[in-house]
Amino acid sequence: MQGHMSDQEIVRREALGKLRELGVDPYPAAAFPVTTNSAEIKAKFDPEIHPIPEVTLAGRLMSVRVMGKASFAEIQDSQGRIQIYVNRDEICPDEDKTMYNDVFKKLLDIGDFIGVKGHVFLTQTGEITVHVVSLTLLSKTLHPLPIVKVDADGAVHDAFTDPELRYRQRYVDLVVNPEVRKTFIQRSKMIRVMREFMASRGYLEVETPILQPIYGGALAKPFKTHHNTLDMPLFLRIANELYLKRLIVGGFDGVFEFAKNFRNEGMSRYHNPEFTVMELYVAYQDCFWMMDFYEEMIEQVAIELHGSTEVKVGDKVIDFKRPWKRYTMFEAIKEYTGVDITGMNEDELRKVARELHVPIDETMGKGKLIDEIFGTHAEPKLIQPTFITDYPVEMSPLAKKHRDHDGLVERFEVVCNAKEIANAFTELNDPVDQRQRFEEQLALGKRGDTESMVLDEDFLRSLEYGMPPTAGIGVGIDRLAMIMTDSDSIQDVIFFPQMRPEKKNAAE
Repeated sequence: MQGHMSDQEIVRREALGKLRELGVDPYPAAAFPVTTNSAEIKAKFDPEIHPIPEVTLAGRLMSVRVMGKASFAEIQDSQGRIQIYVNRDEICPDEDKTMYNDVFKKLLDIGDFIGVKGHVFLTQTGEITVHVVSLTLLSKTLHPLPIVKVDADGAVHDAFTDPELRYRQRYVDLVVNPEVRKTFIQRSKMIRVMREFMASRGYLEVETPILQPIYGGALAKPFKTHHNTLDMPLFLRIANELYLKRLIVGGFDGVFEFAKNFRNEGMSRYHNPEFTVMELYVAYQDCFWMMDFYEEMIEQVAIELHGSTEVKVGDKVIDFKRPWKRYTMFEAIKEYTGVDITGMNEDELRKVARELHVPIDETMGKGKLIDEIFGTHAEPKLIQPTFITDYPVEMSPLAKKHRDHDGLVERFEVVCNAKEIANAFTELNDPVDQRQRFEEQLALGKRGDTESMVLDEDFLRSLEYGMPPTAGIGVGIDRLAMIMTDSDSIQDVIFFPQMRPEKKNAAE
């Protein structure tokens, strides 16, 4: 093990031993109760109006400038950085100057956690600083942090920017790249705004099974496992829809869940095998009501996060101010291809797809062909939030047939910044129709469609007990967070995205 360490790691382990020899516990068990943080000190301190005579704070040591018996340093806590001033004779009032001469100057390293007590003052250069009278080592680091340097011209050197390292070592990313912390704070705030918006309308937040005997509620490939005691296969859920609808059957007027879903499919800037979805189901409503509800909720999210309905995403400005643009799916395809596919059969759609250079294969039925045409030619052009409505029945086995148009269902998706961020139905509550749709999905599966749905007899039984008219929606939380935080990749808004196994050093 020792042979594979860097020189810095070896030096730090030697320092660890020396600290113990000096009687300094590098990992003390006693609590160190802090009274404030860096941001609060900077916001409140004024030497004339609001002096701060006593503070206790803690954080990582991020820089040190030793000047004989006095030093300036910076510590970083959860709210930012603040300068500290350490004088040997004040933190070591007796004759033994070990805490300063040996510990602070020689055995502390960048990244170590320290706790300090003192008072706040203003340096001659006008910097708010904590004058330390007591210093405690709280945790010794054995692995050096990347040191990000900014030169006099503002250029950044040695930045921790490699995506694979950042995602794999998020704990380091959060320490050395402060903007990453802001992304996740905004994500959390976004979820809180949505949660409060729905709860304020009387809807109940619930939890449903992640391990399911029958996966359903979406068109996707599942992860499969085995339960030893029950001696049966189980699947990680691909969606929580069918369980939430069971709760509507059970008598709740509105239920929602922020759920982790899992799909055993590809990975990309927009796909992670584990992702977060919020699903909401409201009795006695339809998808047209849900359009208005969702539009209002996301407009509110934008305002709460940005103080405006306008959100900057890359070089674009996306405006969530209501009302949003609305197209039927066929209107969107005609708008961006010039082809009206209304009423076409499977062979005609296949011919159109080939003429439009859409990648297709023989396993695709009508629904998949239409989806591929839309996804190739229309979806990439939809930057502002847009409702796409009136989907073909073949694409939507859980949606109610359209009240006015044969062959379509009452469904919408929201496309924003060229990607789907929400999907909603007037929910199918006819158990006979639902069984037939499941059977059609089974037929597609026999043709080779690995994402087709399976038949869930218990869900059908629940519908036979009666489900009221219901509107339902699923919202892609990660994709919405990408937009709201101006992030390029889904991995940027997930703390610990899935990664390939880490490559081992050949010497090991």
